[in-house]
Amino acid sequence: MANRNEKISEILHDLGARFLSLNGNGSSLLTVTHVELTRDGKRATIFFTVFPDKHEKTALEFAKRKRSEFKEFIKDNSKLGRIPQMDFGIDSGEKNRQKIDDLLNQ
Repeated sequence: MANRNEKISEILHDLGARFLSLNGNGSSLLTVTHVELTRDGKRATIFFTVFPDKHEKTALEFAKRKRSEFKEFIKDNSKLGRIPQMDFGIDSGEKNRQKIDDLLNQ
C-alpha cells in the first residue's frame, strides 16, 4: 500500500506542478515541493513555495479556488481511479530551510 501511495503522490506532484504552471498568471513562480497523502488515500495536500514571498497569500487563494478545476485536470491527465480530495498549502518547512541557509551563508 505504501508503494501505491508513493506512486499516487508522484503523479499528483507532477500534475500539480503542471496545473499551477498552466493556470498561473505569471506574476510569481510557484514550485511544488511535496505532496502529503493520507494513508487511506482519500485526501492529499500539495505543498508549494512562492517567489517572491509577497505573493504567497494571493497564490494560495488562487490555488484553493482552483481545486475543482485541478480535480478535473487530474481526471483528464491521469489514469487514477479514485481521486483524493485535494487541497493546497504553502510549504513553510522549505521556507524555513531557505532562511537557515541564508543565515549560514552570511
